[in-house]
Amino acid sequence: MMRLHILGICGTFMGSLAQLAKQLGHEVSGSDAGVYPPMSEQLAAAGIELSEGFAPSTIPANTDLVIIGNAMSRGNPAVEYVLDRGLPYMSGPQWLGQMVLNGRWVLAVSGTHGKTTTSSMLAWILEYAGMQPGFLIGGVPQNFSVSARIGESPFFVIEADEYDTAFFDKRSKFVHYQPRTLILNNLEFDHADIFDDLAAIERQFHHMIRTVPSTGQIVLPSGEEALERVLDKGCWTPVVRFSEQSGADWQWQLEADDASQFSVSNADGSANATVNWQLTGLHNVRNAVAAMLAARHVGVEPHIAAEALGQFASVKRRMELVSGQGDIKVYDDFAHHPTAITTTLEGARRRMQAEGRRGRILAVLEPRSNTMKLGVHKNELAASVDAADEVFWFQPENMAWSLAEVAAAGQSPAQVFSDHESLLAAVVQTAQPGDRIIVMSNGGFAAMPKRIAAALQEKH
Repeated sequence: MMRLHILGICGTFMGSLAQLAKQLGHEVSGSDAGVYPPMSEQLAAAGIELSEGFAPSTIPANTDLVIIGNAMSRGNPAVEYVLDRGLPYMSGPQWLGQMVLNGRWVLAVSGTHGKTTTSSMLAWILEYAGMQPGFLIGGVPQNFSVSARIGESPFFVIEADEYDTAFFDKRSKFVHYQPRTLILNNLEFDHADIFDDLAAIERQFHHMIRTVPSTGQIVLPSGEEALERVLDKGCWTPVVRFSEQSGADWQWQLEADDASQFSVSNADGSANATVNWQLTGLHNVRNAVAAMLAARHVGVEPHIAAEALGQFASVKRRMELVSGQGDIKVYDDFAHHPTAITTTLEGARRRMQAEGRRGRILAVLEPRSNTMKLGVHKNELAASVDAADEVFWFQPENMAWSLAEVAAAGQSPAQVFSDHESLLAAVVQTAQPGDRIIVMSNGGFAAMPKRIAAALQEKH
């Protein structure tokens, strides 16, 4: 048993790590600049002592090891104290790799989009099959209600994030995980605050692939050029590809236009399964097929995986229905990259068409990621909302460029707002019975989904 103190404990990853450490019997405390629900409540319920701020006094005198989150930088008072006093310290991913993942069968899910959803699907498939896996996921799977647990078997599912590890370790987090089963979902340019270009991200993916054993397996969709470039740098592990087209190891086919039903089969037709589930959208089908094939690598047959997905309840903030009262539905979604925005809105459009509904889609967006603030994807943003009937953009204070040009370039009517109250009022005034309001942000967005739902309920 060790006494651990975690700097930046209220982030999703570090908070989940803290709970794993507690489950392993360690004494855990932590500090963060913002200690607030829901993570603060989860940590407090686990018996973890929390401190607000980064004063050196927040680090207990008897601490054996300080785990430093990747949001911490030089100049932070707690970081400087650790370095000046020569206290033992480690990054979160390194601690996880050495203390939790070492000796386990790690199933890692990587890619620009879909990591959280695919990890949740995979963990649920293994749970449904009776394997009681451990997991650490960057969200809360509704089938489990927690984002991390140790589990009761050697299998451990982890969301393998390509973001950097710590101020003293600029490798991607996933380099520490050493997976045996690896999903490569997709690869696009993102995280412009730490990567210069797509080639730099591909290099990190190559570093991860170098750690996958020859007895392992890599699962990926066919035809992804960036992923194929990564494999071309060197691959020592069997690869399984899937596609909607024939010619891949596994093929999927839609059985319903909105993707609420699809089938999966291998090349020779000797194995197949049909999935009927609550989710929609082609992106979710691809996520599901990847999860099914990864699960197959540890012994779960496709028909069992299909049954599990039929009971999959998705992840909080992934097209999460906030309010279905009345004829206007409000959804909360994490989409924050043009590709993810496109697939989310197109999936919603297909679902409405499949249901025979005539309402409109109102898209409400807060482009707040570091990459968005740098303007890297601004040329793709206008087209990403083409599936919406009306668009409401929120301009963050610290964004150096204006969303007005994005609004003007789009096909759909669009407005830009710089304060939350005006945005809220405009959405509520515009909404009509039959409409679907999809709120997209990777941050808190001033609780906009719930506020819109409450205002609509009061109005109608």
